Amino acid sequence: MSSTTPFFGYHMPSFSYPGVADEARFDHLVELVQAAEAAGFDMVTTMDHFYQIAPVGPEEEPMLEAYTTLGALAARTSRVKLGAMVSGVTYRNPALLAKAVTTLDLISGGRAILGLGAAWNESEHRGYGFEFPSIGERLDRLDEALRVCRLMFTEERPSFEGRFYRIDRALNRPRPLQPGGPQILVGGSGERRTLRLVARYADMSNWWGTLDELKHYSEVLDRHCEAEGRDPSTIKRTIMSPVVLIAHEQERAAALERISPERRTQQTPATPAEAVERLQPYLEAGFTGFIFRNPTLLTTDAIGLAAELIGQVRGQPAIA
Repeated sequence: MSSTTPFFGYHMPSFSYPGVADEARFDHLVELVQAAEAAGFDMVTTMDHFYQIAPVGPEEEPMLEAYTTLGALAARTSRVKLGAMVSGVTYRNPALLAKAVTTLDLISGGRAILGLGAAWNESEHRGYGFEFPSIGERLDRLDEALRVCRLMFTEERPSFEGRFYRIDRALNRPRPLQPGGPQILVGGSGERRTLRLVARYADMSNWWGTLDELKHYSEVLDRHCEAEGRDPSTIKRTIMSPVVLIAHEQERAAALERISPERRTQQTPATPAEAVERLQPYLEAGFTGFIFRNPTLLTTDAIGLAAELIGQVRGQPAIA
């Protein structure tokens, strides 16, 4: 993997803000996203879910639809890339999804990212009446959907006939602003199929795991890239942040309680200065993207801690 400037993402799996009423929910969201942009984050993403997911919270928590939200945020931001991390392949026809992401690219001035994965949350499929096929079929659908989206981004009147999807000289005008279309983020670390799809289609992938697990996924991806004839250095490998930021030692115990038990081998509370050291082994291993989740950065003060970290990692003063 090539050496690049460390990349930071602000991911929003939660729209629950204590004391904020529904009519103020979006304005509060904008305040946080604009603070993240000012802090030096490179990308802002939302989940593509209709119910809240465990372990973030109970499924009854407020959840905003991804692409409506991203389109509105595109008009309130100027620099950060915007996308879903990641859309479920079962939720939308892929040609329609490509159209939505192209529109987001236009509204944002060329800042859209297409995030796509195989989907997993059976509860919301059942609730919304979406078909929930086997994981094998969902991965087959993901393969076809990624092909359709790539065609919609790159060709004037593409056609495709697959097992699940078809397009017939489809129009996608106006064209994406980004040459070749928005970058594609494929989520997931399945070694046999998902990482093969990353090698085949993606510009970026995002993973959870311990450092040893992440190194293993990266090695598997390298092998898939070799089989696909792909330069592995062209794929950005981002990871969910291994640190939860705290301002001082007194916050450590409370922060640890907020980390779900299954994630405590993967995340640890750290001040910005400590976090610089904690991220170093991941940088040395070639991972240059760190995604912070908003349940631990739910205030502008908390985002200010991230600004301090980002500035130190990049060797620059904090900008927020």
